Amino acid sequence: MSIWTIIHIVNLLLWTIMAANVLYVAFFALTAHLPARKQVKAAASPTPTFLVPFPAYHEDAVIVRSVKTFLKQDYPRDHYHVVVISDHMADDTNRQLSALPVTLLQPTFQKSSKAKALQYAIDNYQLRITNYEFDYVLILDADNIVAPDFLSRLSRIVTPHQAIQCHRTAKNADNHIAALDGISEEINNSLFRRGHNRIGLSSALIGSGMCFHYPWFKAHVHSLDSAVEDRELEALLMRQRIHIHYAEDLLVMDEKVSSSDNFQRQRLRWMTGQAQALLRMLPHLPQALITGNVNYIDKTLQQALIPRSILLLLLPLLSLLSFLLFRLTLPTLLWLVLTLLLFVAILMAIPPRLRTAALARKALALPSLACRMAANLLHIHIGNKDFSHTTHSK
Repeated sequence: MSIWTIIHIVNLLLWTIMAANVLYVAFFALTAHLPARKQVKAAASPTPTFLVPFPAYHEDAVIVRSVKTFLKQDYPRDHYHVVVISDHMADDTNRQLSALPVTLLQPTFQKSSKAKALQYAIDNYQLRITNYEFDYVLILDADNIVAPDFLSRLSRIVTPHQAIQCHRTAKNADNHIAALDGISEEINNSLFRRGHNRIGLSSALIGSGMCFHYPWFKAHVHSLDSAVEDRELEALLMRQRIHIHYAEDLLVMDEKVSSSDNFQRQRLRWMTGQAQALLRMLPHLPQALITGNVNYIDKTLQQALIPRSILLLLLPLLSLLSFLLFRLTLPTLLWLVLTLLLFVAILMAIPPRLRTAALARKALALPSLACRMAANLLHIHIGNKDFSHTTHSK
């Protein structure tokens, strides 16, 4: 076998892998533009009750404002209860929180994680509210801000759903990094949430703005043991064939990272979690294939996808390499078509309100961020369960 034959085989294998990733993105970029599916009208039910935990690890800069804002809900005050899990926060912050009508829990974890905070909340809030069971649990991050009518609107759609992912969106665009982070989140909303729900598939979870039927969550929260609890919850729901509804009209404002170091650290956590989730889900994939569990198969495929920013870096480079090797022949044309398709799909997934002339200027920061993402590949540790905190500013 000649060296050129080997090069052609490697080129074809690489193109096939990249094509699978690009076609997945392109397909759901298209389905995101389909009309919304008609929702099943549920029978009228009494006003549901909500437990609202705020896991807060070193979140002194944002937690008090977030909780105060949430307490302005126009929902009946005796139908929701806020629990703040204060993990390694300052005494002054805890004093301010203690003055609010919330349950303040102060665990002392040797190794902190959001999963541990949620488990602690479920186990300990009843020490303050004796023998009380809620209908739903709404999980919010310490920096999340919602509108005063959030719970009222959520209460009207929770039935008959057991799992809902609300529309998390950026509340800040301090610089190009924060703006691109916000755009990336909206692309994910288009592809993995709206695009999936439009054809009847489950939405992806995102870590906050998540609402679950309380009995289900209480029964499963103690099975979480990683730093990416949302992916674990997703896998559990898919194995049980529980559909995740995407409430795209219910906004949860979320602070985006504003520094390249924070961006890289956050993405390393996500990439590590993605690899861990893939390894956890693969053993159950044969059963999903046998039983036709399409949602579980789809979520497993999602964990195997190459991050988009790395695709945006790799495809132009591979197109250039193909041109140097093969000139403007079919192999190069195939790479160029794939690159163009990826850019068109991503543009389609960006909401129209964000497709502005300023987007091109913000995109100048993308190559540097993509390189940082690629560098993260060298630091992924599959066995790492340590929680990596993203710092917030006031």
